[in-house]
This record gives sequence, C-alpha cells and structure tokens, in this order.
Amino acid sequence: MGAGKTTAIAAISEIPPVSTEVQNNDTQTHAKATTTAAMDYGEVTLGNGDKLRLYGTPGQERFDFMWKILGAGALGVVILIDNSRPDPIADVRHYLNAFSDVVRGYRAVIGVGHTETHPQPGLHEFHEIADSMGLQVPMFSVDVRRRDDVLLLLDVLFHQIEQDIQMERSPTQMEIAR
Repeated sequence: MGAGKTTAIAAISEIPPVSTEVQNNDTQTHAKATTTAAMDYGEVTLGNGDKLRLYGTPGQERFDFMWKILGAGALGVVILIDNSRPDPIADVRHYLNAFSDVVRGYRAVIGVGHTETHPQPGLHEFHEIADSMGLQVPMFSVDVRRRDDVLLLLDVLFHQIEQDIQMERSPTQMEIAR
C-alpha cells in the first residue's frame, strides 16, 4: 500500500486509467487519503501494435484474492515496494511469496520507491532476501511518477519474457543430439 501502483499505471497508460480508488479506512498502515479497492487498469501499445494491458492490484493483504484473480495468466509481474514503510524487507518477502509462481518463472522485476527519503534498506538487502528464497529478481530504485522509471521496469520484464519464450521454442539438447 502506498508503493505507487496507481501512479505508475497513470504515468504510462495511453488511455485514461481505470481506477477503483476509495477512501482509505486503514490510516494506521498508511496515511494516504485513498487506496485501491479492486484494481487499476491501463494500456500501452507496443511497437508491433499489440496492446499491453496493465493491472494494478490492491496492496493490502485483505485484498489478496484480487492478486490471484489478476495474476492468473499474467505474463509477468512488477512488484513495487515502498521503502518508507516500517518493514519493507518483510513486504518484499511477502510479495515474493504471494507471486511465487510468476517470480519462479523468471518473469518478475522489483521497483523500490521512496529511496530518496528512505535510503535504507538498500537494494543489496532486498537482493539478499530474494537470494535466500532461491530467487533471482532484478531490482531497481524507482520513482513511479517518472515515466522513464516505470518503462525501465517494463523493459526488463519484457526482456525476461522474450528470453523465456525463446527458451521454450529452442530445441533441447536431447533434440539436437538426435
């Protein structure tokens, strides 16, 4: 919550984003005025004319059923972490577990926000958590208000997806030996 999912989608969407922002009733967790209750949605047109559909899930655990709904069939996942929260390390561990199917498929990237005001923990500590879970996930310090930062996350994710698709299409060593 408060990591900037709604803002990130608004920064890059070519259509007016669909947002389900409602009044925040959980001000103890985060003092922001509104929060996402169901999802955010935006679109970006790729170079070949295909539409990339962007879905932002609510960050609160009580909405984790939406994570499963929106994560089903996802090509990849961008996890945004708010480094100003009380325990961002626990947050990254939680989201890596929640999206483990996609993350284990090497189709994930993490953006850590608010590092300009909260530089600790550093990216190396987030990497250590992922490593301890047997995961290799690219991580970047980002400002989701900046279109270029959000596009960087998507570029890295696209690269992972393309590599994965190429691996699926490449003949295996056994097929080459035949």
